[in-house]
Amino acid sequence: MRPKALMSWSSGKDSAHALAELRRTDEVDVVGLITTITATFDRVAMHAVRRELLARQATALGLPLFTVEIPSPCDNATYESRFGDALCRARADGISHLAFGDLFLADVRAYREAQLAALGLTPVFPLWGRDTRTLAAEMIASGLAARLTCVDPRSLDRSFAGRTFDASLVATLPAGVDPCGERGEFHTFVTASPLFAAPLAVEVGEIVEREGFVFADLVPT
Repeated sequence: MRPKALMSWSSGKDSAHALAELRRTDEVDVVGLITTITATFDRVAMHAVRRELLARQATALGLPLFTVEIPSPCDNATYESRFGDALCRARADGISHLAFGDLFLADVRAYREAQLAALGLTPVFPLWGRDTRTLAAEMIASGLAARLTCVDPRSLDRSFAGRTFDASLVATLPAGVDPCGERGEFHTFVTASPLFAAPLAVEVGEIVEREGFVFADLVPT
């Protein structure tokens, strides 16, 4: 029997492609999604995606969604406590693994490994170490579609907020910006995936700058 896992679901392309890879390899049985929600705004942390759209992704995937509510601002101790409590409940329900869409940041991986080791859980990194330009092209070719919901204007012009993640966008990224935005240059929301029962219809609403980042509000249609 395959070990049961949750997918750490950011609502973005890396999570979606990592889940598709896990389905392909059959390494673990992903039985649900877990996402951190900023309670003050009722949106996915950092990606700033509305809870309604997050729920629609879970429905399209046919997977239950577990949310971890955090305040804004949120210190690391509070985050670790609340996320840890949620994972302890998952472990009690037979979950032994947690999958991530991380690509190459060694410090992030080490942090996750240490956090899960303390909870008796095993991390899984199905996309780890792949060339990110090749990976971006692979995502797009697979039928995955996404919108940029958050842009760091220190790395990328604010005009990229709300744009579609496609070959044209990747080709126009400035030198030094990772094709998958792995260093936080941008974050995405997936509107279509080979795993979705049907694509999600969204439109770009207000674009705002807050706390040093530019956010595109995606509105369900």
